[in-house]
Amino acid sequence: MSLINERQDFSTIADTFLLHGSMQSPAFLDGRLCASLALHDITAEAWLEEVCLSLGVEQPRDESSAERLLGWRRQTLDALSAAELNFEPLLPDELFSLAERAQGLQEWTLGFLEVVADAGDEPRRAWSAALREALEDLEGLTSIETDLEDSPENENDLFALTEHARMAAMLLYTEQHPGKPQVEQVDEPTHH
Repeated sequence: MSLINERQDFSTIADTFLLHGSMQSPAFLDGRLCASLALHDITAEAWLEEVCLSLGVEQPRDESSAERLLGWRRQTLDALSAAELNFEPLLPDELFSLAERAQGLQEWTLGFLEVVADAGDEPRRAWSAALREALEDLEGLTSIETDLEDSPENENDLFALTEHARMAAMLLYTEQHPGKPQVEQVDEPTHH
């Protein structure tokens, strides 16, 4: 079974990090990845280099690790550019406590905003008010209370905040890539 089409989730990537001796959460790098794809169309090579740098290794330790890390980029790019708007940030899922999930969201946001800040003011001038507002709201997520009790109320709050991060990432991507995804389908004249 090839890893190429395997769906990369938080745990798979975290396990890949562990293989490389790193305990860090993939959430921070996923935030960076999303913003980098939106702003710089980061290449597969550049992404692999960034991950390795972050893990403190020179290169992935084996072929399957490299494939997983590249699959993660491809999957994120596919989701960001898909017309279904089904992009999801790579965050801890239901198997994790609410506190771990909140921390994941916070780390993701920090990574995402770091790349946005590094982009400087040049791209910002072209951004819509909606995008600027979404990014300002994200700033608030960097200081969210992560020590959450598991409760339906906190669960709902966290879901809403995650949805916010998700929308901000998609908005950034679509504004930097007009015409992808084609949200408003225009009927193309058909040629017979």
